[in-house]
Amino acid sequence: MEGRKQKGKEQFWGWLFFAPTLIGLLILNIIPIFQTIYKSFFQTGAFGRGNQFVGLRNYMEMFADSQVWQALLNTFVYAIIEVPVSIAVSLVLAALLNRKMRGRSAYRTIYFLPMVAAPAAVAMVWRWLYNSEFGLLNHMLGAVGIRPVNWISDPNIALVSVAIVGIWSVIGYNMVLFLAGLQEIPGDYYEAAEIDGAGPVRQFLNITLPLISPTMFFVTTTRVIAAMQVFDVIYMMIDRANPALPRTQSLVYLFYKYSFIEGKQGYGSAIVVLLLLIIMLLTVAQNMAQKKWVNYN
Repeated sequence: MEGRKQKGKEQFWGWLFFAPTLIGLLILNIIPIFQTIYKSFFQTGAFGRGNQFVGLRNYMEMFADSQVWQALLNTFVYAIIEVPVSIAVSLVLAALLNRKMRGRSAYRTIYFLPMVAAPAAVAMVWRWLYNSEFGLLNHMLGAVGIRPVNWISDPNIALVSVAIVGIWSVIGYNMVLFLAGLQEIPGDYYEAAEIDGAGPVRQFLNITLPLISPTMFFVTTTRVIAAMQVFDVIYMMIDRANPALPRTQSLVYLFYKYSFIEGKQGYGSAIVVLLLLIIMLLTVAQNMAQKKWVNYN
């Protein structure tokens, strides 16, 4: 009887501490998802009233909209550039900063600073760096005789320029996660490998990569989800009058454009549902693939 009472008390406190997270998840995530799906079947009325049920018309228009397919392509290209590069650079930096060296804490702080900087401030700094007339990058190119580059107004390279900002912004966060994973690897493995004559590169490939694969899987999954939802860096760096906007706008940016600029919230909701399905498929595919390369031993 006493054991059952103690177990009930533990369950009560467990649910009590879990309740804020559960309530926040329901209010901020689960309920809005169902509201968005519901709204995607309606045509929004004036001031959010008088919505008309249109069935699948929003989805039919969406699949026939060339802007949606271009935005989907832009989103995939951004993710393909940002995710692998940011993970590779973060892992290398984490491996370097995991060793004993002078100023290690200072270097870790410096690399993590972009993650805590305000996105608006980050965008303003990079827009100055990218400025075609007086930006620092073009000034450096001019010093070696190279003509100025339209970093964020040339449709052919604007998305790459935006992806570079995204990479720079997330390196510190990924690095901290990789550092946590690296510190869980026993040092005996490296000592034994060094005795056997394995160099740093071989140790990294045969010891570090397999043992850090669970952390890499988590980082990859979260970065793919975040990259598919990119909006802020595009919104703050690419003006609506920028000729490169059609080649840089993401699905989330297109949702913002239709929902809040043109007032087509039903149509915008259909775009979000499409993005939700794509992210779910990518996440499921990653979870299925992780059985082949993630080592949990």
